[in-house]
Amino acid sequence: MRAPDLTADVATVLIPADQLQAKVAELGVTLSRDYAGRELTLVSVLKGALPFMADLMRAISIPVQIDLMEVSSYGGTATETSGLVRILKDLSSSIDGRDVVIVEDIIDTGLTLNYLLRYLRGKNPRTLRICALLDKPARRLVEIEIDYRGFTIPDQFVVGYGLDYGEFYRNLPFIGVLKPEVYGSE
Repeated sequence: MRAPDLTADVATVLIPADQLQAKVAELGVTLSRDYAGRELTLVSVLKGALPFMADLMRAISIPVQIDLMEVSSYGGTATETSGLVRILKDLSSSIDGRDVVIVEDIIDTGLTLNYLLRYLRGKNPRTLRICALLDKPARRLVEIEIDYRGFTIPDQFVVGYGLDYGEFYRNLPFIGVLKPEVYGSE
């Protein structure tokens, strides 16, 4: 893979930084209202959801705990899911009897999240819901109920705000569409 050019490799900005921050603030208010009087546990799926999780937890005004998981269904720089899901890092604490919201960067085919939902339900949370920054329904292979949705996006390869290609572009403050020639040589 050639060295990335963070500016030139992005064809267009799909969601500007200010719109992202406004939506995250809105989601934080909604979660605070929906879980008022309860303690909330946010479970982030590494690595892509980390910036979203960090901003979201700061936008929540009720007691909140966080935990991190890492799952993989992609290889190195692959742009397509392999269908094989592996847990690389499990939860650090029990979620038994807790109100849990899975914080996801993007829901694409739904295969990885479907696996994760089944896995976490086996840990007996009181409630289990999904908060996804981006929803790409055109690629959905498994029906997923998204409780808290940031943006619905078209079927384009996006990077930024945690989303990567080959572990790069995560640090962009916006969601951008990556030029096909950047990833098209796979």
